[in-house]
Amino acid sequence: MSAPTVVMEGVVFGESPRWHDGRLWFSDWGANQVIAVNADGSHEVVASVPSFPMCIDFLPDGRLLVVDSAQRRLLRRDRDGSLVPHADLAKVSEKPWNDIVVDDHGNAYVNCIGFDFPGGDFAPGLVVCVTPEGDVRQVADELAFPNGMAITADGATLIVAESYANRLTGYDIAANGDLGDPRVWAETPGDHPDGICVDAEGAVWYADVAHQHCVRVREGGEVLDTVKSDRGAFACALSRGDDPHLYVVGQNYGGPEQTQPSGQVVAFPAPAPGAGRP
Repeated sequence: MSAPTVVMEGVVFGESPRWHDGRLWFSDWGANQVIAVNADGSHEVVASVPSFPMCIDFLPDGRLLVVDSAQRRLLRRDRDGSLVPHADLAKVSEKPWNDIVVDDHGNAYVNCIGFDFPGGDFAPGLVVCVTPEGDVRQVADELAFPNGMAITADGATLIVAESYANRLTGYDIAANGDLGDPRVWAETPGDHPDGICVDAEGAVWYADVAHQHCVRVREGGEVLDTVKSDRGAFACALSRGDDPHLYVVGQNYGGPEQTQPSGQVVAFPAPAPGAGRP
């Protein structure tokens, strides 16, 4: 794969990239902003949320959902641009909430890492399902630092990156949004998968911070491709259409108090466009 194109620089702490309406959206956790960026690098700040982390995804009608981890809640950006409460996550856990992915029915899967990070003693994490009406119920547990999540193109499987278990874990999704028993979708030996995305050929890309790369794997663990970064790769997203690109957000990690911008968004030509969700 060829060298990447730098799409945007000056990011403090980029995370949670999502392809939506022909643009890449991502969260700058360090600046407390949700940003939408065009292929030419022009961008706009769409929302500001004083939270860390603040992962994002979209309801089927296009409205933005934001994980406000600091307040243990899910926010919704309505059509007038206002941010309103969508769901209360605190009744399930007071520990940090992390990634989100929304299915085609508007059910939002949100994970909680289960312990204070950094510095807290490890405890297993969990996943909840938030209905379009804002009702919250736990649907998975015993996850070793749940991180990036994605749903396959057929809507049948939720894939969760377990960073501390060095694997991608799959769950069958029931008609009511419940999850089946966990299974190993792919081992990632030596890697701690962070943000993930699914492509149209059924493979998953995962980002790894420490190894500064993104890896494309097939179910079962076969490695299909790897792209290298010159800084920690935190998460990735695929564009749609005839000229697919893998967008990677990365930076030199300085912890939650990081304030100096070392982050950027880069784009690699990709073998297949994005599919499924996000």
